[in-house]
Amino acid sequence: MNKAKRIEIFSRLREANPHPTTELNYSNPFELLIAVILSAQATDVGVNKATDKLYPVANTPEAILALGVDGLKSYIKTIGLFNSKAENVIKTCRILIEKHDSVVPDNREDLEALPGVGRKTANVVLNTAFGQAAMAVDTHIFRVSNRTGIAPGKNVLEVEKRLMRLVPKEFLMDAHHWLILHGRYTCVARKPRCGACIIEDLCEFKDKNDYL
Repeated sequence: MNKAKRIEIFSRLREANPHPTTELNYSNPFELLIAVILSAQATDVGVNKATDKLYPVANTPEAILALGVDGLKSYIKTIGLFNSKAENVIKTCRILIEKHDSVVPDNREDLEALPGVGRKTANVVLNTAFGQAAMAVDTHIFRVSNRTGIAPGKNVLEVEKRLMRLVPKEFLMDAHHWLILHGRYTCVARKPRCGACIIEDLCEFKDKNDYL
């Protein structure tokens, strides 16, 4: 795919959604961090249902730590892998208090040192909470990048690096959100909605005629 085509793709995505953001509910970097930790192998809708009950009660490292693992589990038990996630969140809260004055760090190294925080989670926080150019490649972005030809790669890190290199700079800050939303609602896994896609004519998906 050439640069002109990528520019046109992201121009259309921007025109359709000028101010994209995450679908996770949050009001500060800490709430976002916890929501993203909880969202692993879970839907944003499911996470929001849990955090909408949790955050009015506890939305600081100190308050969640005070709940303890069992107390936290009572709020997040509807989310997949809630046992291990509760352990990680409590450990993360303790580290934030002891090492970072209860402030979420704005750099990758410190974020990835937190329990339950991998590269993808760190990228979401860096991009969405701190306005840094970062690409959190989830299953949707991986699929869209490969299927459309925007930035094909064999694994998520390869796709991330190619996107960071190939997405035109003017679109880089919001590209992560556009691609996730496109994969979530249009370029879906089993039967992509090609006929309703605003970038269909630019897409390099070889088998898309099967879905028209």
